[in-house]
Amino acid sequence: MSGDVLIEVKDLQVRFPIRKKKLFSSEVRQLRAVDGVSFDIKRGETVGLVGESGSGKTTVGRAILRAIDPTDGEVVFHTNGHDVDVAQAEGEDLRKFRQHMNMVFSEGSVQLSSLAPDRLRLFRSRMSLVFQDPYSSLNPRMTVRDIIAEPLVASGMMKDRDAIDARVREIAGRCKLNLEHLRRFPHAFSGGQRQRICIARALVSKPDFVVCDESVSALDVSIQAEIVNLLKDLQDEMGVAFLFIAHDLSVVAQMSHRVAVMYVGKFVEYAPTEKLFFEPKHPYTHALLSAIPQADPDADFNPIKLQGEIPNPLDAPSGCRFHSRCPFAKERCSVETPEWREAGPEHFVACHFTEDFDFSRATTKNQEHH
Repeated sequence: MSGDVLIEVKDLQVRFPIRKKKLFSSEVRQLRAVDGVSFDIKRGETVGLVGESGSGKTTVGRAILRAIDPTDGEVVFHTNGHDVDVAQAEGEDLRKFRQHMNMVFSEGSVQLSSLAPDRLRLFRSRMSLVFQDPYSSLNPRMTVRDIIAEPLVASGMMKDRDAIDARVREIAGRCKLNLEHLRRFPHAFSGGQRQRICIARALVSKPDFVVCDESVSALDVSIQAEIVNLLKDLQDEMGVAFLFIAHDLSVVAQMSHRVAVMYVGKFVEYAPTEKLFFEPKHPYTHALLSAIPQADPDADFNPIKLQGEIPNPLDAPSGCRFHSRCPFAKERCSVETPEWREAGPEHFVACHFTEDFDFSRATTKNQEHH
């Protein structure tokens, strides 16, 4: 893994206006889906992003790819010595940019802006996305060959059919697809094979960065392992960086070099994988880790059951957003937002009392309560 930073995300914010109608008027409120997150992704690195549903993980990935316009903050790509601030670009060509990246989102749900033509050329083929559902993300009327070749044709990267066919065969072979598969249609394949097709499509343009948005969650456990191993092998071969969004922490542990934990639009912890899994600094991280099933049937399994539901981003709690469910919460937590700080080497956390935690006591209290 290279130490060069590929992507810098600085104070990223994504807000959606929500209009609430009243009898004679209406009120516009801001849903803070992402509320000021900062991190970086190095070349050839996988950063895992975990958290409960509704925490804002997918929104972070789409904002980096410019499928959603960031409301504020910076997304900077370091490409061949040129730093490109994607968050500040505007105009018509983003529709083309989305087309080049093979993404389809509903028009009107986001305000489209675009990249300037010179910037667009720098990274229209440098980013891609592997979707969660391998069944709905493939066009049933296109052959596998045409599906994989589509990013090359749409972006104009390659125009010679023989060269396109050669590139498609190459990436299909790397993704362990047989050549006879290229003549078939998606309905003829299983979920694991379809996801291999999606991965081949995402990597055919040799991108620097790929967002894997729950890309193994719809697959059987054995197929999940195959896809994760495939992604790791491709990363070693091609040097691609991944943002790996998932709920399954065991998969994240196997795949990621660093892991970010997200809760109601904010990062609560960010650290190298081994440090986060063996030395968690935040109560929410500890609760997530306690829910990982053990392979040993005789091992004790006592997950911490957090009380209540994840808060609505429209009515996010004041202070620390986790205080309403935290077993360690004090009065300060409900009024003062914790500072994002470095609690150890490369280990960042947002918590007032992380040095005071006794996680074993929290587990005992949880066992007594349940």
